Amino acid sequence: MRRRQVFADPKTDFAFHRIFGSEKHKVALIGFINDILQLDDVHRVTDVSILDPEQRPKVAELKNSIVDVKCTDARGVHYVVEMQVLNVEAFEKRVVYNVAKAYTNQLDVGDGYPELNDIVGITICDFELWPKRDDYKVPMVSRWRMQEQSSGTVGLLSLQFVFLELPKYKLEGWPQTMIEKWAYFFRKAGSLEVVPDVLNDYPPLVEAFEAARTASFTKEDWDDYINAGMAIQNERGMLSLARKEGLEEGQKEGRKEGRKEGRKEGRKEGLELGRCKELRQAIRDLCDVLSIDMTAEKTAELERLNAAALSALRDQIKTTRAWG
Repeated sequence: MRRRQVFADPKTDFAFHRIFGSEKHKVALIGFINDILQLDDVHRVTDVSILDPEQRPKVAELKNSIVDVKCTDARGVHYVVEMQVLNVEAFEKRVVYNVAKAYTNQLDVGDGYPELNDIVGITICDFELWPKRDDYKVPMVSRWRMQEQSSGTVGLLSLQFVFLELPKYKLEGWPQTMIEKWAYFFRKAGSLEVVPDVLNDYPPLVEAFEAARTASFTKEDWDDYINAGMAIQNERGMLSLARKEGLEEGQKEGRKEGRKEGRKEGRKEGLELGRCKELRQAIRDLCDVLSIDMTAEKTAELERLNAAALSALRDQIKTTRAWG
């Protein structure tokens, strides 16, 4: 019989909400927000109110691939903390949509725009959203705000976006920074049997591990956790199948187009060769009529020329009655 894992995988819908979406464990959420945003003492979040997830995406394909926790701090700043395990089409647009909707949903009928508070969207990605390229390298934690293009002035700060790309933490040795420690927690918690010493002296992480400890799960909790994990695997399987079918269809179309293009190119090359053959013979005939000596050098030159160059040479000989 397989042994039950000690800690639930925090990337699953059920575990993520249990850890970060519960008043009982909000110490973990507060610590995570402060650490991921690297807030100083003046701006650190000291308390949050967990909001009902009424803004959860209604898009069918997001049902099991995205989980979110909405909260607000004492200053009124709203935070949308999301976990995305699969890189789906137009994901960045959906993040913007979710944060923008959280922004507009603050207003009730009769409220004015001054009542709107800032929104900070924090998204944890279990994939590289911006892989390294020759022309840029986006860090493991990236922060995005609106910027005036010509001057570089940052403004319109009501919406801010923060991304933590988990695969960019390479698990080489023990984590050192607070961001690395959270990345380690998300990537490794589900396979650990004890809380590592390097993480055991920080209350928010200790709280996160306790919330993920499966020994405290009821039978219903465990069933929900297993179902959440299966839903992710099913969706991952569907995406994999779609990519495979798309690749096969693309290859089939490519072969079809290849044959079509091959025939087209073959006809084109055949016409080119035929044209060159006719032009070479026409030049030889001209040289014979004009008593121009066809040396080995001239014969070799003929063989090197394409149709355009042969036409030019033929016209030159016709006009000047000489070659060279």
